[in-house]
Amino acid sequence: MNYIVFDLEWNQSPGGRYRENPKIPFEILEIGALKLNARRRIIGEFHETIKPLVYRTMNRHTQAVVHMDMEALRQSRTFSPVARSFLEWCGEDYIFVSWGPSDLFELQRNLDYYHIQYRFPKPLLYYDLQKLYSLENLDGKKRPALQEAVEAMGIAQTRRFHAAFDDAWYTAKIMQNMNFKSVQEYKSVDYYHLPESKEEEIYLDFKTYSKYVSMSYPDKETALKDKTVTAIGCNRCNLPVIPRIKWFAGSGGNMYYALVQCPRHGYVKGKIRIRKAQGDEIYIVKTIKPATEADVEDLQSRKAAVKERRHKKLEKEKERKKLKREKTAAATHTPVIGRRGIGRRKKNAQTGEEQAPQA
Repeated sequence: MNYIVFDLEWNQSPGGRYRENPKIPFEILEIGALKLNARRRIIGEFHETIKPLVYRTMNRHTQAVVHMDMEALRQSRTFSPVARSFLEWCGEDYIFVSWGPSDLFELQRNLDYYHIQYRFPKPLLYYDLQKLYSLENLDGKKRPALQEAVEAMGIAQTRRFHAAFDDAWYTAKIMQNMNFKSVQEYKSVDYYHLPESKEEEIYLDFKTYSKYVSMSYPDKETALKDKTVTAIGCNRCNLPVIPRIKWFAGSGGNMYYALVQCPRHGYVKGKIRIRKAQGDEIYIVKTIKPATEADVEDLQSRKAAVKERRHKKLEKEKERKKLKREKTAAATHTPVIGRRGIGRRKKNAQTGEEQAPQA
């Protein structure tokens, strides 16, 4: 199997989001790629710029980053023939490699916009080298910029950054210089084409965690009623687990956490991410991994913080309703309900006017 290490540069609406074409918010202007064999040696190169057809003026933010001139791009071929040449160059037996997840997603969106047929496997697995670099050299969570990784690895900066072929070249150099075999099993899942049924849902098991990707749901309430979504067990055995912390929402409302205990392997934590699909639907990405004592304390702290926020919110709502009732009562002279019930208004024996009830 070969590795297609690629990078894209794209433009977006010069008039801002309200003037963009929602079917192609990012129009690809350049494709750069290197083909590496199984030993990670370069055996081929691809590079071509693209004549824009959707956004014919450069977005000012894009212009500040990329090294392209719109006049020069007008001399290039359009996306369709370039994309077909690129797919043919890729060959048959390969896997994509990119720095981050965006390029593969946008490649497919542009292919669909121009009605170009392609046969990517489903699920489409690829290597996100930005993630793999972090797993090997950092904490697995940080996502460093390409230039930061190049500098940290001592790779000579003989090329510029933010140009498709040059960025692909740097990505390939990082791949060649890192201990790739130590992280090779951690393939990423592309989310452009989501599972269309329960049978197509994705289950991946890695050395340190497992991942589940669901089909689309109309809303998160419907998704969270699905037992497949909320199921959590030990990712290393099939023994029954003991629930310790039930699923609870994080501060943003799109992340959920849970904790169980396996009698053989100890604590196991689960995380659900609610992600927006194309259109108004959502889908679920769930990860399950072993939990340390620090993880357990962290989840307990998160749960307590959520409970405290909920309590403060309820108290605030009670106070708001109380003030509203008091204002309404004062404005309409309505009897106020207190601990002793509704007070009765009495008339002044001399003036005949009503008096407020005594507390």
